[in-house]
Amino acid sequence: MPLDGLTLGFIARELQQTLGGARVERVTQPEKDMLLLALRNNGQNYKLILSASPSFARAHLTKGQFINPIDAPMFCMLMRKHLSGGRLMEISQLNGDRVLLLRFEAQDELGVMHPYEMYLEAMGRHSNLTLVRDGRIIDAIRHVTDDMSRVRQALPGLPFTLPPAQDKLPPECTTEAALLARLSGCTGRLDKALSGCISGLSAIAARELSFRLTGAEQAELAAVQLPELCARLSSFLSRLPQMGPPVLLLDENGLPADVFPFLYLSYPADRQRAAGSLSAALDEYYDGRDRRDRVQQRSASLRRLVKTHLERCEKKLALQEEELLNADKMEDYRVMGELLTAQLHLVPRGAQQVTLPDYYTGGTLDIPLDVRLSPSQNAQRYFKRYQKARAAARLAAEQKEKTLAEIRLLEEALVGLESSENEDDLNDVRRMLTEAGVIKKTAAERKKQPKSQRQSAPMRFNAADGTEIAVGKNALQNERLTLSARGEDIWLHAKDMPGSHVIIHAEGREVSDDTLLTAARLAAFYSKARGVAVPVDYTLRKFVKKPSGAPAGFVNYTRQKTLIITVSEAEIRKINQIK
Repeated sequence: MPLDGLTLGFIARELQQTLGGARVERVTQPEKDMLLLALRNNGQNYKLILSASPSFARAHLTKGQFINPIDAPMFCMLMRKHLSGGRLMEISQLNGDRVLLLRFEAQDELGVMHPYEMYLEAMGRHSNLTLVRDGRIIDAIRHVTDDMSRVRQALPGLPFTLPPAQDKLPPECTTEAALLARLSGCTGRLDKALSGCISGLSAIAARELSFRLTGAEQAELAAVQLPELCARLSSFLSRLPQMGPPVLLLDENGLPADVFPFLYLSYPADRQRAAGSLSAALDEYYDGRDRRDRVQQRSASLRRLVKTHLERCEKKLALQEEELLNADKMEDYRVMGELLTAQLHLVPRGAQQVTLPDYYTGGTLDIPLDVRLSPSQNAQRYFKRYQKARAAARLAAEQKEKTLAEIRLLEEALVGLESSENEDDLNDVRRMLTEAGVIKKTAAERKKQPKSQRQSAPMRFNAADGTEIAVGKNALQNERLTLSARGEDIWLHAKDMPGSHVIIHAEGREVSDDTLLTAARLAAFYSKARGVAVPVDYTLRKFVKKPSGAPAGFVNYTRQKTLIITVSEAEIRKINQIK
């Protein structure tokens, strides 16, 4: 987790330097636990994220785009009322811990200037964002009642209290004597002792300090000279504000795995990439990670519903295929009926079986009989079985086609859920499933007046030569994207599997092989196969047609060519996505 107390101290100093005295232009709340402040300072515009997410609590500047709800939440309205037009005077960290204090000055309705404090507590599931004036809570982004915590509540009107202080030393105000006093009574590993006595140190940061002091990440206290170690540690901690630059730790695929406020010597230098600022590093680290986590949570129940329906359909398909196999016997019933009818004189009454010449094969055929019926009635019995089996086969074939169509729709929905980046994308998938009858509306939903729904947008990328490539994230986006494309644009799709429609906006120009390959990689990755040996068809948009009455996103196409593509997430992230 990148935002430990040590990293928060660096981000506080960086934000203070950039935003001190900034004017609050706009306040939005794109997520229930996230506030976004649009600020202006020294002629520049900035966007500050303040997130109290249990998994991704953080504060940093961002260049990302966020979709706001149609109706602003009450917390957002209150923040607008109190902070809009005000100034962000100071940003600081409290006691080296994971608490960030933002001091504002803003006028009320009567023009009277008031000081405000906003506290961001980045403490896992206890994270919160609270606005305070005159020592009392105006509102908190997450209300905490006495049922939830008997120690500390967070409700409008209550006095604000800071989280219980830990008996630890703030990193930047730690003297050699204070460190020696704390560490003298400790035993075991140095990194654990450091995280136990210095506030804000994560396990990774504590191991880095141990490595810098002793050359080992998990050195034993018994093996070090404590006075000398405390002197070096105090000197190092005092230099923290001057250290840098911040770096991104990369995994084996070259993707951001962590953020460090300075180069960590305990990790390979070639896996650490310098960033222009800590905000830029955090923004890149969290880009997509937070969104994916939120979408996964919001779509969990929908995903379970789709998978349940898919399992039912697959079981139903197996039964229908078995019934079609059994229907092969219907010709046997017809032949037996005809042989009995043509040779009634050879059939003794009351026999359990008769062997008759089979003029279809030239041999003989054993025909079981019902002893209770006459030869003529036995023949009619086989004709009735034939008619029944033929009707069942016809019905099973029709039902099989419907089941296969439903399976395609459900698999398309799963791919759409996998590609969804925000609530609008999820709404598209829900609407498609509702229209298909997979999701049933409740009586209350049927009576409720439908709200105007925003149209979700496809992903857009730039190829190396600047050509724009659009990628649909679900069936409705696929349909809108394909039907709005020009006839000379190039259309791509993973062959014979659910996936995104991809459009190369050629605009009458010749498309390079490199651009075509980039689009094919996107089509392969955003498909059911997720980029592993995927056949990708491509053709001109004018050769793509939607059959009458077909579900959203279902098309027929001709004059296609096929590429076999294997692509990884790391390669996709290198393609320039237009935000």
